[in-house]
Amino acid sequence: MEDQEEQQDNTSDQNHKPQDLPQVLLLKPPPVLSVIGEQSFLSKKYQLLKAWESPLPLLQFLIAHADSIQAILCSGSAPVTDDLLQLLPSVRLVVTASAGTNHIDLEACHRRGISVTNAGNVFSDDGADAAVGLLIDVLRKITASDRYVRQGLWVNKGDYPLGSKLRGKRVGIVGLGGIGLEIAKRLEAFGCNVLYNSRKKKAHLSYPFYADVRQLAANSDALIICCALTDQTRHMIDKDVFSALGKEGVIVNIGRGAIVDEKEMVRCLVHREIAGAGLDVFENEPDVPKELFELDNVVLSPHRAVFTPESFMALCELVVGNLEAFFSNTPLLSPVIDV
Repeated sequence: MEDQEEQQDNTSDQNHKPQDLPQVLLLKPPPVLSVIGEQSFLSKKYQLLKAWESPLPLLQFLIAHADSIQAILCSGSAPVTDDLLQLLPSVRLVVTASAGTNHIDLEACHRRGISVTNAGNVFSDDGADAAVGLLIDVLRKITASDRYVRQGLWVNKGDYPLGSKLRGKRVGIVGLGGIGLEIAKRLEAFGCNVLYNSRKKKAHLSYPFYADVRQLAANSDALIICCALTDQTRHMIDKDVFSALGKEGVIVNIGRGAIVDEKEMVRCLVHREIAGAGLDVFENEPDVPKELFELDNVVLSPHRAVFTPESFMALCELVVGNLEAFFSNTPLLSPVIDV
């Protein structure tokens, strides 16, 4: 009997023509789609509607499909604004292929009864690995000494200056979510003392908690930024925080560039008011302040901290899982807003 019901379900799915399926809007291809390919995102539950392939101007395209678009798959390069949602009255789900949601108007979604999902903890391991890697690189001068050797300076100028030990360092983590927790585990294994700042104290953790980021910086040898970008966290890492971190302090940012006052950070690095930085994110990507290119105490990465083939495959499964759950009226897998 169960086999017959399963066959009926499969036949029902096969009988659905693409034009009969609910439509999922993609304004631009998310990075994960470009790397893995569209085939992995296809489903019998929905149809992908790719705006960039249409000859119509975007506004005309959206108006033409306004009634049939029930979900949006987005990434940081394709913001979901209140104005966009106003054009698409049938949308009931926004799925982002990122951990961050700063490109989505969450208040507008909540007001309109639209559910939102993100990448959940898919990127936690890779983000933590990259953050600790950047910290080690800055402290031990790995990238800078690599350049020193490649440029033939070891022969001409002699030994390179010593790096700094990681063990025993007091490392303040700003944002103790999924990635932050994984960073803390890794740092403990390296013998570091972990401190943190978060929206609220985590009752189940013994790490020292600082409600004020400046106080966290004053008690830390390094800060790792991995919180979300919000109105409250924009430029949260400012002149006062850098001053509190001090001349021996290091900053690592794998969160979002605008969490840090980038101009002030550049000034502090140029004038050696902080010891160094490991940066995966920037305020106006892909533009990076040119002053950083000349500094041997700075390690730069092109916003790739959480991206690996393995994390992309896991993200693909999560995105498809969230979409199929929504169109099957079953619980979402990684809800940010669940209505």
